[in-house]
Amino acid sequence: GVAKDEREAVRLYRLAADQGHAEAQCRLATCLLDGIGVASDESEAARLYRLAADQGNAFAQFNLGCCFETGTG
Repeated sequence: GVAKDEREAVRLYRLAADQGHAEAQCRLATCLLDGIGVASDESEAARLYRLAADQGNAFAQFNLGCCFETGTG
């Protein structure tokens, strides 16, 4: 195992997300939405959920729907 490091997780998610990896976009969005390892940014979270949802990621599609339902981001 490795030690838990939320900031490092966010850094690695961002690297993969910037390369178009849908799962990384979704996980980074969740970190941004909940302020895990990074300052909360609802607008960026919704943007990333949309990118992942457009690639067919079902979890991102669901969470983007929640953003629309609640007006988050």
